[in-house]
Amino acid sequence: MKHLLKLSDWSTEEIKETLDLADKLKAEKKAGIEHHILKGKTLGMIFEKSSTRTRVSFEVGIHDLGGSGLFLSSRDLQIGRGEPIEDTARVLSRYVDLIMIRTFEQEKVEKLAEYGSIPIINGLTDYCHPCQVLADLMTIREHKGKTEGLKLCYIGDGNNMTNSLIVGGIKMGMEVAVACPKGYEPDAELMKWASENGKFTCTEDILEAAKGADVLYTDVWASMGQEAEAEERKKIFKNYQINNSVMAVANEKAMVMHCLPAHRGEEITAEVLEAHANEIFDEAENRLHAQKAVMVKCME
Repeated sequence: MKHLLKLSDWSTEEIKETLDLADKLKAEKKAGIEHHILKGKTLGMIFEKSSTRTRVSFEVGIHDLGGSGLFLSSRDLQIGRGEPIEDTARVLSRYVDLIMIRTFEQEKVEKLAEYGSIPIINGLTDYCHPCQVLADLMTIREHKGKTEGLKLCYIGDGNNMTNSLIVGGIKMGMEVAVACPKGYEPDAELMKWASENGKFTCTEDILEAAKGADVLYTDVWASMGQEAEAEERKKIFKNYQINNSVMAVANEKAMVMHCLPAHRGEEITAEVLEAHANEIFDEAENRLHAQKAVMVKCME
């Protein structure tokens, strides 16, 4: 049994194995080949945050693998009425075969794993988003043929996406540069780890971070739960945008990525997004294939 609580828990070899399996499952799906590796298994999907890509990709993914998915919103579960996560973990472990949770606190994911007896998959927390980054790495390999030796530049808020991108990028041999406003940096411990284990920089200078980048990445300025800060963040992040000026200093064939949903005219211009739509929507599709691989690896 294996969990995916945060990407830093997985070795480079485990990440590569998962990406290789994701490639295989994607090719088989495109060819119409069934792969019911988890036949008869049930995935419990706990949602305390709303979702498009996470819900649909996991639900379709477990179906493709021959199992079934059970949507569990916090409004329907007793955790929405104060039941401890420890008790929810022990109860659901007796009903389903694995759990995916999309929530706020990383502690909830960790406690599910501690008190449950089945694999736990982090579908997103305020701290990290490992499933998205596995799909991102899969997409980079598809478009660039490799990850090793490439430069990944992230522009925007040092949020859960940034934390996971730093780990995934460094573990897969990429240089990682982050550009964000002062006071909005990624997790300090992760930045220290990145500096000690690879080539990493964090700066307020957008063009410096983007210089020579092979992959440019951004996310919304205000994530779920930060709606009250949205207007203030628009002022702080107004220059932290992927636009033609940023593209001009990146490598000529740089790809652009966005975990979606995108706010055109804020963190990315409509022109750049549409010019790189194939990459961005390949990235969205690959959530399905990468997460299928994660479920299989966790159930091994």
